Amino acid sequence: MAELATTPGPTTDAELPAYLESLGLPGLFDVHVHFMHPKVLAKVWAYFDSAGPLLGRAWPVTYRTSDDERVATLQAMGVRHYSALSYAHKPGVATFMNAWNDEFAALHPESLHSATFYPEPGAGEYVAAALEAGVEVFKAHVQVGAFAPDDPLLDPVWSTLEASGTPIVLHAGSGPAPGEHTGVEPVHRVLERFGDLRLVIAHLGMPECAEFVALAAEHPHVRLDTTMTFVDFWSDRQPFEVVDQLVELQDRVLFGSDFPNIPYVYAHQVEALARLGLGDDWMRAVLWHNGATLFGRA
Repeated sequence: MAELATTPGPTTDAELPAYLESLGLPGLFDVHVHFMHPKVLAKVWAYFDSAGPLLGRAWPVTYRTSDDERVATLQAMGVRHYSALSYAHKPGVATFMNAWNDEFAALHPESLHSATFYPEPGAGEYVAAALEAGVEVFKAHVQVGAFAPDDPLLDPVWSTLEASGTPIVLHAGSGPAPGEHTGVEPVHRVLERFGDLRLVIAHLGMPECAEFVALAAEHPHVRLDTTMTFVDFWSDRQPFEVVDQLVELQDRVLFGSDFPNIPYVYAHQVEALARLGLGDDWMRAVLWHNGATLFGRA
């Protein structure tokens, strides 16, 4: 692949607005940001602090501030639209999380109205109710939730979301640590039955990036997000083998960060992508245009 001209990425958060301006972009569109009920987020941060078994290494949280402060941080960096992802880890918590996210979306209209679900009786009904309330994106976490994507209890969820065309950010890869149901095969089985689902595969499906990129190439509605890929924190598992395919799939690669739960500064994710040398047009598509197109946001 011929090397393309790429503007050097920012190394600090303060440099991000000027970098975006140099690309002629109105801002960043981040599809993988977490805002959660404070009690839930506190438990997530405690898990990161303990370097729990699903992480496999020390993981300091860089942006450990209040909701209002984190919103202000995103705005100062030029992040114009962002998701507010919660993820249900057991039965009976999704509706509680979704109610809090409803309130957050009402306070922050620049955010994507976000929700979650879990394989449980009634999931189809509360997902349909969330759509009626204006939810724009769902998050499901196979590793943390320890559920199979093709669990029959999710059939009404997948059917409803396929019909609505609503994107789902799906953590299905086996990173940071494998789970019983992680990997590409369970997702492939879901798509055999619900082929028009608008899945956004989180983290490029790390570490099974090649398999998930191939899945996206096979299914035109499947997209990939860049969250925590090519960053120095994961220097031992850089998915350089899929870079050429990311060029071919340029219109279906979305920027994601995992803010605030990242062990480095936010700008490093943008810098890491710019270092790939895929060209400014690729960066413009990934950082803004693809997200704005998918979600109909300007």
